[in-house]
Amino acid sequence: MNQDSIEKLLTGVQQGDCSVEQALHKLRHMPGQFIKDACIDHHRNLRTGIPEVIYGESKSSEQIITIAETFLQQQTLFLATRIDPVKARLIQKALPEIIYHEPARMLSCNMQKPNPAYIRGNIVILCAGTSDIPVAEEARITATAIGNPVTSHYDAGVAGLHRLFSQQETLTSASVIIVVAGMEGALPSVVSGMCSCPVVAVPTSIGYGTSFGGISALLGMLNSCAPGLAVVNIDNGFGAACHASAINRKNGSETLQDSGSTV
Repeated sequence: MNQDSIEKLLTGVQQGDCSVEQALHKLRHMPGQFIKDACIDHHRNLRTGIPEVIYGESKSSEQIITIAETFLQQQTLFLATRIDPVKARLIQKALPEIIYHEPARMLSCNMQKPNPAYIRGNIVILCAGTSDIPVAEEARITATAIGNPVTSHYDAGVAGLHRLFSQQETLTSASVIIVVAGMEGALPSVVSGMCSCPVVAVPTSIGYGTSFGGISALLGMLNSCAPGLAVVNIDNGFGAACHASAINRKNGSETLQDSGSTV
């Protein structure tokens, strides 16, 4: 459950549209629900603004189906990362309402819509090359699913820097920028030197031998001369999106001011 769903539930009780017993029934699994092989943290979205997300690479399709069913019963956002097409087909056969995003290797259901009362603006996602798109798509699906407006622009690496300059208006209007790059990992430094908003860099494992599976890009980003650049783990589009979303989320006092309340 998220803040909106809790507010609707409490308003329903206050107005008599929902009984106390019905509300207790909906809240009975909070904060944690124990199921076979897992304990679902239904409170996480309320605490952090980001719901629990399932890392699916080492889980069986049966385990993911069982976990997904608990989210769908609560009518809350369900997200799973690192899902291969074979596993996705088995899960969708059991739960056809779930969507598979193949480039991102992600499953989703009940994606949140952007609420202007809770967000600062738009997240822009750039990737250096076409080979980096799967990681960029993981970031895009994650950021979109948790309620952020997202604009993406792909294949804009430093080998053809004019491609980046054509997107300068988009970049300067962003609230946060996620930059995904492999090889030498230079693109985030360029972007961070062009824009005043926070930039989150994602090194990818794309590259020839001395890229060392993304370590060269990671070290290049960590050693960037652009001050304030944040760097996440190799191929971690999901983590970048969560960090960008936290930056893009308004705090409580801002939300009250936007709603017309005094603080």
